[in-house]
Amino acid sequence: MISIMGILNVTPDSFSDGGLYLNPDKALEKALQMEEEGADMIDIGGESTRPGALPVSLKDELERVLPILKKIAPRVKIPISMDTSKAAVASACLNEGASFINDVSALSDPEMITVVARADVPVILMHRKGEPQTMQKNPFYEDVVSEVFEFLKERIDFCLCHSIKKEKIFVDPGIGFGKTTEHNLSLLQNLKTLQALGCPIVVGASRKNFLRNLFGEKPEEVLAGSLTAALLAVERGADILRVHDVAKTKAVIRLANKNNFT
Repeated sequence: MISIMGILNVTPDSFSDGGLYLNPDKALEKALQMEEEGADMIDIGGESTRPGALPVSLKDELERVLPILKKIAPRVKIPISMDTSKAAVASACLNEGASFINDVSALSDPEMITVVARADVPVILMHRKGEPQTMQKNPFYEDVVSEVFEFLKERIDFCLCHSIKKEKIFVDPGIGFGKTTEHNLSLLQNLKTLQALGCPIVVGASRKNFLRNLFGEKPEEVLAGSLTAALLAVERGADILRVHDVAKTKAVIRLANKNNFT
């Protein structure tokens, strides 16, 4: 069964929906909408990780996410994931009702492993080459699939050595994070390779720049690209899709299942 993670960016500068949900009431409205549309969880992020994005201070990230989390957590019935690389943010949000950590840096903060292990919550380990400011400047791999695989394997082993249960670990190949269009397509086409890691696979291709390069800039063109990528990801072994367009993604996955596509 494929799970859908609805994206809720509470940032002024995210590439697709920056500034739309900074207000807690607007954020709650969007969260309830995604839940009604069939999202299985909501992923809240207070720091943009788009190409070229600048780092956000701990104070600013907390000021963005905590009021919104406090507003949403009592109202939704589905799990809330926090998209953060800061251990202090993760800890504060877990205390306010979050139950999942999505770390695009795969626990680069030395304190994050302790926070996750103590809370005994699921964690997504994502591959990223470089930092947001530089990651799209001529990224190079000898073999992107094997290099992503080895990175994620090392991160899984790191978690296991720090008492995080295997069943709590999810992996994300990091579509769009330090990859060219060709790298992204290769990862999507070879997702099954990551199944050997023994962890559920998360894919977040929704509205990414490589889809704009392939399909076009118009909203309907980006949506078509996002839905195509979602179908490909599911067919190649994804377990969770991280998406902006919950209802439309649910519809195409439902149709695919009825036609034995997946």
